[in-house]
Parts: sequence; C-alpha cells; structure tokens
Amino acid sequence: MIGGVLFECINHFLLLGVSLSATTVGLYLTPFCKTAVLLVVMMSVFGVSMGLLDTGGNVLILDLWGDEGAPHMQALHFSFALGAFLAPLLAKLAWGTSASTQNHTAPDFNPLMLNGSSEATSDSLFAVPEDMNLLWAYASIGTYVLVVSVFLFALFCKKSSRQEKATASAQEARRAKYHRALLCLLFIFFFFYVGAEVTYGSYVFSFATTHVGMEESEAAGLNSIFWGTFAACRGLAIFFATFLKPGTMIVLCNIGSLTSSLFLVLFDKSPLCLWIATSVYGASMAATFPSGISWIEQYTNISGKSAAFFVIGAALGEMAIPAVIGILQGHYPDLPVVLYTGLGSATFTAVLFPVMYKLATLPLAHQPKGRKSEDQRALLSGSELNDCEEENEEEDAEKWNEMDFEVVEMIDPMQESVRDTSRDALGKPTPEASNHFLSKAYFPVSSGDPLVNHQDKRD
Repeated sequence: MIGGVLFECINHFLLLGVSLSATTVGLYLTPFCKTAVLLVVMMSVFGVSMGLLDTGGNVLILDLWGDEGAPHMQALHFSFALGAFLAPLLAKLAWGTSASTQNHTAPDFNPLMLNGSSEATSDSLFAVPEDMNLLWAYASIGTYVLVVSVFLFALFCKKSSRQEKATASAQEARRAKYHRALLCLLFIFFFFYVGAEVTYGSYVFSFATTHVGMEESEAAGLNSIFWGTFAACRGLAIFFATFLKPGTMIVLCNIGSLTSSLFLVLFDKSPLCLWIATSVYGASMAATFPSGISWIEQYTNISGKSAAFFVIGAALGEMAIPAVIGILQGHYPDLPVVLYTGLGSATFTAVLFPVMYKLATLPLAHQPKGRKSEDQRALLSGSELNDCEEENEEEDAEKWNEMDFEVVEMIDPMQESVRDTSRDALGKPTPEASNHFLSKAYFPVSSGDPLVNHQDKRD
C-alpha cells in the first residue's frame, strides 16, 4: 500500500535503490541480532523492501515498455523464481551447515545454562555470531543487493524528469471504461492464484510424507521438481511472450493447472501421478502472474496505486490461504485438502478470466461503426492501415470530383447569360464591360480554382 502511493510521487529508480539499500543494512545486521525484538525489526525491513520491489518492479517494466513489455515482465518474474530456487542451494553449498546446530543435543539445554545465556545476552542488542558461516552467508547476499542498488542509483542520475512526465501524460490517456472493476477482478484472480501456488509449494512435502507415504528424500525431490519446473517455465515464457499474446498464455496456464490439479485429486495415492502432475502443475503456474499484468496493461493504464492494489491481493492470498488450509488439513488429515485447494483455485481462475476478458473488451464492442479508436488503429497491421488510407483518399477524390462538376454546372448557365446579354447590347461591347460581367459570373468560385484560371486564359 505504501509503495503504491510512493511510486506516484517519487522516481522509480530512486525508490527502488533506497529500498535495496535498506535491505542491505538489514542483511548486514541480522547475524548480529541477539534479541527477538530486534530480529523482528530486521524482518520487518525485509517485508517493506519486498513490498516495494513487488510493486515497483512491475510498475517500472510497464513504465518503460508499456503493453509491449510482456517478455520483459516474464524475465523479471523469472529472476524471482530462479533466485528463490537457487539461493538456498548455493548458500548451503558455499557456506555449509551450522556447526552449532549439528552438535546441540537435548542434555545441553538445562535451566542454569538458559538463565546464564539470557542474563548474558540481555545487556547487549548486537553480538558477533558464533557461526561465522552464517555471518558470511548474510554478508555475501547483502553485498550482492548493494551492488544492484548502486546500479539503480546510477539509472536515477541518468533518467530525465521530462521524459517521465511525457511518458506519464501519454499513458494517462488510455483508461478502460471499467477500470476499477477490472482491478477488483484481478485482485481476486491473483488472490486465489498466488494462494494456491504458495499453498502447494509449502505443503507438498508434508502431504507426500503423510498422505502418500513417501520417504523424506523423495518428498524433498517432489518439492524441488515443483519449484524447478516453475522456474524453468518462467524462463521459457520469456521467449513464448515474444509471439504469444498474454491472454493466450493465461488460457494455456489455466488449462494446464486445471488438468494437473484434477489428476492430482483423482489419483492422490499414486506416487507416479504425483510426480508427473506436480511437474505439470508447477509449469502451468509459472507464467500466470506476469502474463496477467501484461494482459491488463493492454486495456488500461496501470499506475503505482493500481499495481499496488493487485499486488496486495496476491500478498493476502499468499498469507491467508496457506494458513487456513494448514488448519483444515490438521482437522481432516485423511482428506487431501491441499489438492482440493489447487483444484478449486484453478477452477475459479479459469472461470474468472473469461469474465475479465469480456469486461475489458466490452467498450470496444459497443463502439459505433465507422469510427476507430487510436488503439484499434495501432493494432492494425501495416497493409490494413495502408488499405484504410487508400479508401480515405478515394473517398476524398470522389468528393472533390463531385464539387468540381457542381462548379462547372453552375458556371455554364452563367456563361450563356453573359453571351446573351452581350448579343443584345447595342454596339460592340467594350473590354471593361466584358470584364465586369465575367467578374460577376465567376464571383462564387475562388480565384485560386484551376477552372477559373483555365477559363480566364481561354477568354
């Protein structure tokens, strides 16, 4: 919510750079935290930064490329999926497992030691951690974020404020008739989509071990294949977005998620079906979110507040649906509640998207014939646009020919009247009289008309 307001009045590069700088400070200080309250403060800093990045990244892509930024939007969200998949693995490989967590046993914890440790740590808020691998892990990630923030500050110094104002004024002209209704429907769409995505990714390990009876190593592989196919298909979506429309990609994703979740519910006890359907489900969920943002940009302008609105819907789904499903799965352990959630969300989003599409295209369907909006003309191909221009030129030529015939018809009777008058006149008419009658005869026609000039030369 705060990011949506700030991105309306502050430069995007500056705000993203400040956000990442705050994240860097939080990452550097987290290993030194010795109290839970201070650690909560650091986690809150990360939460604020993630909220600004979710809103600002999408707004920045739309601000730079507009409705032509579908591949760039897919690349942005692919980087998120790739980092979420690789960062924990790289951290574990590079820095190893904490030695203190491996050596702790139950007899080590006794009331005297707990009291002594609480008294020792109550006086200081910060202290050097015992495990240096933990310190270097956070420091390396913080340094990486710091480098990215430096690049954003460099872009801020290079960006011209005049270009931003020109872009904003050009984008404000396009606004759908049902702008708010579309945002509300997209809010609900992302609420169920992100909620189902996070729910399945969070509980597939527990579901595989308790409901299906898999070993922990197999369940961990099942979790990895879900997020692995999720990240891989987001990478492939970058190339698909260059020749497929966002609406087409959303329909394909809805079909894949609906089919795979249906097979998961029907064959919930089959390990083979669980492996195959999980990989298909992860691949189908990959491109939905960035395609949804690119799709709505085709019909209405997305500002910082608008982007924040549907990002809040996604965040609420990420927070609420897994919590509710966790409680229900605990009360009904024999039922695959997690799978029912995926099937219900896939069905709801598959039904909701055609409603959104109809609402977005409704103003164009009721537009009077013979009048094309600028967006429709922009969507025409080059040949169609040339055909339209040729038709307009032919119509203009016919109109001018009709006007010329009317002028000629009007001139002919005037010429006859002039000739009759000159014959009836006594004596030979003087040049001044002829010029006087001719000037009156040709008065309705402009002096620059080619017919007049031709008649003057002939007379």
